[in-house]
Amino acid sequence: MIIMVSKSVLGRFALIVLVAGAIALVTINRDNLDPVILDEFLSGFGIWAPLIYIVIYAIGTVLFAPGSLFSVAGGAIFGPVLGTFLNLVGATIGASGAFLIARYLAGDWVAKKTGGRLKRMIEGVENEGWRFVAFVRLVPVFPFNLSNYAFGLTRIGLVPYIITSFITMSPGALAYTWLGYAGREALDGNGSAIRYGLLSLGLLAAIAFLPRIIKRMRGGGISNSGTGKN
Repeated sequence: MIIMVSKSVLGRFALIVLVAGAIALVTINRDNLDPVILDEFLSGFGIWAPLIYIVIYAIGTVLFAPGSLFSVAGGAIFGPVLGTFLNLVGATIGASGAFLIARYLAGDWVAKKTGGRLKRMIEGVENEGWRFVAFVRLVPVFPFNLSNYAFGLTRIGLVPYIITSFITMSPGALAYTWLGYAGREALDGNGSAIRYGLLSLGLLAAIAFLPRIIKRMRGGGISNSGTGKN
């Protein structure tokens, strides 16, 4: 008996294998991702460097590369203002790409990888909608790269997901970008870099305290639905 397999199924399977293999490759070599190498690479593209950077950031996000490394590098390479914008755009495109891959191509694979987290995220979205997406973006309850895929298996629409992600990822992007900018300025001998670094660290500390603040404001509503703790 010959089993006929359509080209679309084969193409889908090949894409899943390719993405999974690329993720494994990036995971194994994530310690070798160097902002200095990225800077040298981008310098050869001239005015196209920002666009190339966005593409690299987006692909890196899909492949589970550490977003904080890219954000710091973006600040060091492009400065605090342009760097923040490029980091946000790259992260949002990458998060949307992972979302679409999970929703239309690799749902079973994502479900296995996310395990019990997926159930909690589905419940969170059903109870809170886009507000739960905002909570996850603002509070590091779930790993960023993994949550991008997991959200693709919830009922949240693509447009609300993109808009909410872009807005609520802004504080983290701003903090890491300014941290990268401060580091670059410090190496160049700029004394004001200490102030930039302290501001960035202050913002990161504020983000770290968000779970407690939100829990007090909402009486633990979203936190309980998102983390499974009562």
